[in-house]
Amino acid sequence: MTRQQEPSFRESVDLMFNRAVALMDLPPGLEEKIRVCNATYTVRFGVRLRGEMRTFTGYRSVHSEHMEPVKGGIRYALGVNQDEVEALAALMTYKCALVEAPFGGSKGGLCIDPREYDEHELEQITRRFAYELAKRDLINPSQNVPAPDMGTGEREMAWIADQYQRMNTTDINGRACVTGKPLNAGGIAGRVEATGRGVQYALQEFFRHPEDIAAAGLTGSLDGKRVIVQGLGNVGYHAAKFLCEEDGSIVTGVIERDGALVNEQGLDVDEIRNWIMSHGGVKGFPNAEYVENGALVLEQDCDILIPAALEGVINLNNADKIKAPLIIEAANGPVTAGADQVLREKGCVIIPDMYANAGGVTVSYFEWVKNLSHIRFGRMQRRQEESRHQLVVDELEKLSAAMGNSWTLDGSFKEKYLRGAGELELVRSGLDDTMRIAYQSMREVWHGRDDVSDLRTAAYLVSIDKVASSYRAKGL
Repeated sequence: MTRQQEPSFRESVDLMFNRAVALMDLPPGLEEKIRVCNATYTVRFGVRLRGEMRTFTGYRSVHSEHMEPVKGGIRYALGVNQDEVEALAALMTYKCALVEAPFGGSKGGLCIDPREYDEHELEQITRRFAYELAKRDLINPSQNVPAPDMGTGEREMAWIADQYQRMNTTDINGRACVTGKPLNAGGIAGRVEATGRGVQYALQEFFRHPEDIAAAGLTGSLDGKRVIVQGLGNVGYHAAKFLCEEDGSIVTGVIERDGALVNEQGLDVDEIRNWIMSHGGVKGFPNAEYVENGALVLEQDCDILIPAALEGVINLNNADKIKAPLIIEAANGPVTAGADQVLREKGCVIIPDMYANAGGVTVSYFEWVKNLSHIRFGRMQRRQEESRHQLVVDELEKLSAAMGNSWTLDGSFKEKYLRGAGELELVRSGLDDTMRIAYQSMREVWHGRDDVSDLRTAAYLVSIDKVASSYRAKGL
């Protein structure tokens, strides 16, 4: 079977949905209501650039409004099309339900290669796109809240937020119309790293369960585990960096668009990231073997494979050659439905995208709440928390002196204990808690039901059940 005979990304999402609902007892009407996209808006708008009018095509799809606002990123890529946007919107519905973020699913995209335009041109294009969406309430703090995705980031979100506020000058909650903004424009600490940090927390939780580690044919902890990362963008870079620096993992391979780097002794992801920024790719990077056909490195021996770029990179052409016993989908849909079946039959454990990359929407939820509450997390309680801890330390040291001891608390411990939690610490705590609880809800189904053999089916079962409960509560 060739890759061309595989289902498309949207068909893959539908296949996986169907596989899950076949194990549920949903009324057929409700099953159909959850599966289909509610609406997709296609916009074609003109922008005068370089002395001529250029027309751009963009999309905003709303999959489910069982909860509002709906939530989902906007991506800038030449491959953006209606089917892809609708599949991603469906994934957002299930992802938000799984991690208990109170949103429906949405997604947007613009058919554009952002590298072809300078900053001023991109701002003109982004503002016009935002205008077209906002005037139809497809950007709105209470109805539809975009975020960054592939090809977009803080800069584009700041432009979108400003455009919305120019159009809605009396909306006191206007900043909450979009998440992923820079800190000085209403963003939240920890949002840039959020998806990569979520991948790390997902792996940490996986390695807390000996039964799950054994299912992947692994032993021990994350320390010393060999990791291959495909895509060193925002998500892949942060996931690899945190796993190396904090968990002792070793990145042995990095795959980028112009090839791959391999070093069994370990690669420095910061050095590679800087090299990519200044050279446009990984070719020529010292202290590593360069492999021109980067896709081949997906098939190399490792403990954990992290596809963190495009969908469909693991497909029927290469699934049987994948050696990694554990795959964590940091990107959306990197494993096709056909490849998923091949890998499961081989005994490979896949931590699915709808859970693994949910760190972004989780911290986006925190940012949205911050914008609506109009106060930074930690501002009210941080110093009070420090004062309370100081009382305990003072009392312990007084007690020690009264007993004639020269004992004092270790300085570094005292400093850590006395420091109250600021916004970043609270965001990381909330994200860690979210990833732990969501994983536990999946593994409960994975290990608790004889008819569920993988985490992806478990994730769909948990999320679809939550969406169905929301619709039932609405009287549908």
